[in-house]
Amino acid sequence: MTGTTMDGEDVVQDVLARALVAYEEGMEFGNLQAWLFRVAHNASVDFARGRHRRDHSELSAVEELAAPGPEPAILALSFRTFQQLPELPRASVILKDVLGHSIEEIAEIVGTGPMAVKAALQRGRAALRLLAADQAEGMLLPSMSAPDRDRMETFVTMFRNGDFDGIRRMLAADVQLDLVARLKLKGREEIGSYFTRYAELTHWRFVLGAVDGRPVMLVFDARSDRFEPSHYVRITWRRNEISTIRDSLFAGYSLDGADWLLLEDESRLGL
Repeated sequence: MTGTTMDGEDVVQDVLARALVAYEEGMEFGNLQAWLFRVAHNASVDFARGRHRRDHSELSAVEELAAPGPEPAILALSFRTFQQLPELPRASVILKDVLGHSIEEIAEIVGTGPMAVKAALQRGRAALRLLAADQAEGMLLPSMSAPDRDRMETFVTMFRNGDFDGIRRMLAADVQLDLVARLKLKGREEIGSYFTRYAELTHWRFVLGAVDGRPVMLVFDARSDRFEPSHYVRITWRRNEISTIRDSLFAGYSLDGADWLLLEDESRLGL
């Protein structure tokens, strides 16, 4: 619904936090799953409406075609492709064809009637079929200034060379670490130990890349016979200091369906 795994993770964490607060306040959920999906849907819609990214545009018109069911080509499309659908068709296709909900369940989640869901599902499937047939869809390239690229290249090179002391000196005093789906730490002293584990393991290979149009450090596993990243590390900067580190080491699923590409020669990987 959000178009990228990174933004989707943010929305999911926000929804789970709301659920915990509601539970502690004694809220009666009834159908907990339906409540969570409804809150997640609304949060995703609010997020998408508030974002103005140049690469996302809604389809103004969709040819109405008979669509008896999902197709493999549709289910293999990237998150960014789904983002091109209007909200209701996008939610209907994802909830029905990807997650397996019934028409009635979808209607409850999105707050509309079953007939509206059926119509939206038909429009969404038809649009995605057309998008699946379009072989001209290109990768979304990150927009980076020369200083931003220099900082990222320096960070990746230090990781590749095992210069973790040098990276520690780049950390802001209030730096935050989000080890997605595992833990969060704050402060230079707490986060300093995070690099120790990477220093101990020798099978990781690091290269500058991009995921869904955002610059990241892609991490490959030298033990794998498949040329695809295991996970990625995203860095944000405050001037020349690292302010946040978002590491998907324990959330490899976040690359499923995402667009990724190398921004360095693959020979740097040494695979």
